[in-house]
Amino acid sequence: MQVINTNVASLNAQRNLNNSQGALQTSLARLSSGLRINSARDDAAGLAVSQRLGAQIKSLNQAMRNANDGISMLQTAEGAMDEMQNILTRMKELGTQAANGTIGSTERGFINTELVELRDEMQDIASRTSFNGQNLLTGSLSTSVSAGSTETNVGTTIVAGTSVTALDVSKAKAGTTFTFTNPSGANVTLSDGTNSQTVTVVAGTAGSTQTLDFSNLGIKLTLSSVSAETADNIAAGFAASGNDTIVTASGSGATNLQIGSGTATGTDTVAISFADMRINNSTASQISTLATALTNFNNTQSENNARTVMSAVDGALDYFSTQRATLGALQNRMQSSVASTAVAAENLSAARSRVRDADFAAETSALTRGQILQQAGQAMLAQANALPQGVLQLLRG
Repeated sequence: MQVINTNVASLNAQRNLNNSQGALQTSLARLSSGLRINSARDDAAGLAVSQRLGAQIKSLNQAMRNANDGISMLQTAEGAMDEMQNILTRMKELGTQAANGTIGSTERGFINTELVELRDEMQDIASRTSFNGQNLLTGSLSTSVSAGSTETNVGTTIVAGTSVTALDVSKAKAGTTFTFTNPSGANVTLSDGTNSQTVTVVAGTAGSTQTLDFSNLGIKLTLSSVSAETADNIAAGFAASGNDTIVTASGSGATNLQIGSGTATGTDTVAISFADMRINNSTASQISTLATALTNFNNTQSENNARTVMSAVDGALDYFSTQRATLGALQNRMQSSVASTAVAAENLSAARSRVRDADFAAETSALTRGQILQQAGQAMLAQANALPQGVLQLLRG
């Protein structure tokens, strides 16, 4: 049948040409952007996955920078403490010299003059050591139990015969109320309202101690028993009124480093606290003992007071070494965090690439195919449009 109103061959050629042009445009878009998914219509599910992976990768990269900043902060504090230990070493040397019976009171006065200057410099170093405006060695970045807290604290009786003898909140979040519950049996759960951790209590016996370490929340407490008590009763005692919360002081507290892409305390965040190292203000017994010894020597420059200074310096040196060891361990932890986060970011980037990036070998082949189909389609469309002209031969006949 010969018709001219409807050219089916031309319509077929147009449809195929449109399809070829669409495929060609898709290939051009992918090759020009380098992405397999340029819009949701390319792969809606793949776009959602790649966007989430992209956000996680950027978060992990920032977490690595955070950890490196934390290392810098720790190094700043440790560098200051290193010089303070050098001062302590000099104090020990001066104390040894002053304790010698071959020198007189005049010479001890000269020694005392230097000891006073060294003491003042230790105070100044601790007071001025800061990182991005935050004082590191004045105790302002050390979490403590709120002065108004009347709940679980050192001396609190959990159950008859068992009480809290040590409470460490140095790594906990400041200005937070932590609540104890007893979900079952010998289990005790501590929660800050968002994160929680459960530990298991053991039975108490006369003279026994046990440490409950809620490491994810930065709280550690030690229980001591003076008589036998079941584990279930001790655990239940934490949920009793008057024992069921720990409240940390607000307005200060440890620096919380965000070293992961999540929000879990203790895994994605690390709390770093710095003790008060000021010789005139610290509550640490080793430092306060040294301050007292120096004051006594300043009042009376005697051999006995000089020996007291020597002994006090030894204690202070040990305390400084303990603090520096803690900071060194945290630096190593941060280094490991940076390394592991870098591996995670690398693997997630590879996964995102597999989902979203264009395969240039495949897309180049698709582009070539599309170009050939477009040229062929245009030629066939021209041929199909020319077919109705055969009707003219019938009219001429």
